[in-house]
Amino acid sequence: MMKHLVRWLPPVLVMGAIFYFSSRTGDELGSFMPFFHRLFPAMESFDWGHFVAYFILGLTFVWAIAGSRPTARQRLLVVLLCTAYGLTDEFHQLFVSGRSSDWHDLRNDAIGGTLAMLVLYIPFIARFYARLPHRMKQ
Repeated sequence: MMKHLVRWLPPVLVMGAIFYFSSRTGDELGSFMPFFHRLFPAMESFDWGHFVAYFILGLTFVWAIAGSRPTARQRLLVVLLCTAYGLTDEFHQLFVSGRSSDWHDLRNDAIGGTLAMLVLYIPFIARFYARLPHRMKQ
């Protein structure tokens, strides 16, 4: 039971960080976005902060719920969990001064979670992931 709870600590911490940063105004964050926009000028309207946060959240979710070889159903569940948390994040931002809810952010959240699951199909990453300590064996 305790091992199971410990596996959920990383996603809970990432969700806490997302909640914390969502409660800050854009000016308070002083973001890294200009760095990404210089690297990828065609994607200037893409919110890299949401993408990266939910990519990491997706990786922590899959580690919490799956074994060494996540099934397609588990990967889909991770994408749905990321998207659902993204919905709560957008709702939360309605109550933060200087912030607003934006479906583009939700889209970027879903893209981040989805790409995290797709990256696990890359052979050398899949092998690395399979060597991590997992709660259950498949």
